Amino acid sequence: MTDQPFPLPNVSNDLTGQVALVTGASSGLGRRFAKTLAAAGATVVAAARRVDKLDTLADEIRAEGGTCLAVPLDVTDPAQIVAALDTAQADVGLVTILINNAGIPDAQRAHKMSLELVNAVFDTNLRGPWLLATEFAKRLIDAKQGGKIVNISSMGAFSYNGNGAALYSVTKAAINRMTEALAVEWARFDINVNGIAPGAFASEMMDGMLSRIGDITKVFPRHRLGDPAQMDSTLLYLVSPASDFVTGTVIKIDDAQGAR
Repeated sequence: MTDQPFPLPNVSNDLTGQVALVTGASSGLGRRFAKTLAAAGATVVAAARRVDKLDTLADEIRAEGGTCLAVPLDVTDPAQIVAALDTAQADVGLVTILINNAGIPDAQRAHKMSLELVNAVFDTNLRGPWLLATEFAKRLIDAKQGGKIVNISSMGAFSYNGNGAALYSVTKAAINRMTEALAVEWARFDINVNGIAPGAFASEMMDGMLSRIGDITKVFPRHRLGDPAQMDSTLLYLVSPASDFVTGTVIKIDDAQGAR
């Protein structure tokens, strides 16, 4: 066997030269993802509906020596998806990393959901990520450029306790299958598609949930929520060259919170 042209070990978090678009970047996990990617050298395109929070994030990243472009984006609007990628490409270059993070909970039982809420959950959690992934891939394919997609799923995709948020569970399960299917379709174009399924992590969304139902950590083996920083290493692995042979995989990060 001849020596492989890889370093030993084949691990690097250096994302210099990459342009990473993060949706839902105004708060929670998305905010952390944006800062993490910028710290690793990527030019970050922070996208969300709340532009004021994006501007604050962009200022923080720049103050820390990174590069960040704030772009307004409602993923339920197909025109805004195209416009966001157009703006990013014109201002900082072709987007080569996509973090499909934007999502909303439903927090209601299935038979009590309004049609408006059903549409919002489908459009934000599934249709938007699909349209963004396909538009992102189309541009890379046209440019004959490889890239990485990380879809943010949830442990709720694998189990549901019947206490509300059934549609959230369904959409996140669909995100897992989308990850697997698009990985196969785009492997020939050097586009890797993977996912992360977080358990209960501290975030703005989680704060709202805890205010409604109380402390959920009592039933967890280690009685704690995750800190978004504990996802950094997985995120960086999935967007770095070290994971080039990994595609169509969803990595669970839940501290054994859920039943197996």
